[in-house]
Amino acid sequence: MRKIVIFASGSGSNAEKIILHFKNSNLGLVSAVFSNKPDAKVLEKSQNLGISTVVFDKNALSDGTVLAKIKAIDPDLIVLAGFLWKFPESIIEQYPGKIINIHPALLPKYGGKGMYGMNVHRAILENGEKETGITIHYVNEHYDEGGIVFQATVSVADCTTPEAIAAKVQELEHEHFPIVIENLLKA
Repeated sequence: MRKIVIFASGSGSNAEKIILHFKNSNLGLVSAVFSNKPDAKVLEKSQNLGISTVVFDKNALSDGTVLAKIKAIDPDLIVLAGFLWKFPESIIEQYPGKIINIHPALLPKYGGKGMYGMNVHRAILENGEKETGITIHYVNEHYDEGGIVFQATVSVADCTTPEAIAAKVQELEHEHFPIVIENLLKA
């Protein structure tokens, strides 16, 4: 059975979809959800679904504490699902090609430091983009620059608010993220 570890900082809608997708799978399972925010909704959602959770701070991420907890689980894949901190090189080096992230735009557009969530959707609206989408990519030492695994697009020509764009992008995330993870575990 392949093991997945999820890192998330927010509401956990993607984490929840991934957990549910693998709940009765013979291929893989979510072993733990890590969060840097003790009050993040993802923790409650994960615990309600029977998944163990780990809360940590910046020190634990940089001093090897989080890496030790990951090593104890020995995951086949680490999934960043709305995790807002830069992932440390010490973990990336230990798990080359085994860490993926989802980004709410079509990289390389609208990527980089500070480009997450509503910041991305506002920029897309302000620039008059007619389409956007999601990018699932490998994580390297630079924000949003790892190799692209998957992209999906959606028209936002009819959207007049960043929230409307966010809703369309989230639908794509929920539809594709668990399946892309499944395909990576099969490879």
